[in-house]
Amino acid sequence: MENQKSNSSLKAVIIILSILLVGSLAWMYKMSTDSEKTETTLLSEKDQLIKDLEKAKADYDLAIADNSGLKEELIAERAKIEDLLNKVKKSEGDVATLKKYKNDYVRLKREMDGLIAENDRLKGENANLTVQRDSLGNELTSSRAYNDSVVGQNNVLSEKVTKAEKLQILNVKTNAYKQRSSGKLVETEKARRVDVIEIAFTIVANEVAASGNKTYYIQVIDPKNNVIGDKGTEIFGEYNLTYSFITNAIYENKTLEVKEKISGKDFEKGLYHVNVFDKGTNVASTTFTLK
Repeated sequence: MENQKSNSSLKAVIIILSILLVGSLAWMYKMSTDSEKTETTLLSEKDQLIKDLEKAKADYDLAIADNSGLKEELIAERAKIEDLLNKVKKSEGDVATLKKYKNDYVRLKREMDGLIAENDRLKGENANLTVQRDSLGNELTSSRAYNDSVVGQNNVLSEKVTKAEKLQILNVKTNAYKQRSSGKLVETEKARRVDVIEIAFTIVANEVAASGNKTYYIQVIDPKNNVIGDKGTEIFGEYNLTYSFITNAIYENKTLEVKEKISGKDFEKGLYHVNVFDKGTNVASTTFTLK
């Protein structure tokens, strides 16, 4: 009787162990399958990201070949794409790293789309200016032989030349920084951490315009509609301009990047507006947000 009980207990133990063994094997198989699927997905996403980056580099190559006034900016942005492409190719393809690289690509792609759009617009405008300049030169030469009845036409042509001589301001950018005790600037979007706001813009090359010192008034307006910075005032006719600071650039008919900084504390959270004025005329604007 006791032997029968012992045999029954042994059988029960064997059955339980068999069930546990089958369950363990099933769990190990599922984990192996899931791992293979994850690895396949990561490789696919990495390959797609590499293709996207290679296309972005090719787009920059085409834009740089146009030899427009933004060539230096295009080359600098292409270098960022190439650097990210090399990092992706060398990466092991783990989830966290791939996600970071994809976010970096989205940011660089957004900047690329804006810069190439500006480049295309600038190409068209420069072509039109060249045609207008040649046309105006011919018209002005011919007008010297006309009588007094042509004086009105000369005035119109003079206005067109004046417009062609005006400098274009493009690619207004802003960056907010925390300044460490060592003097190093660390980029941040947190309003409470900001010590310095950097504002940069590009003066586009224009062979028609006069070279020399160019003065621009920069106006930065905080979320409470207050002008920050020097808060200086300049009068242009009947218009009073309150500005954050004045910048002077030595222009030599070549594309020129201008950078200036505003230092301060306790910056407000929210949307800021940045305006660039050539005397009393607003020639460029942008916005940025501090969190």
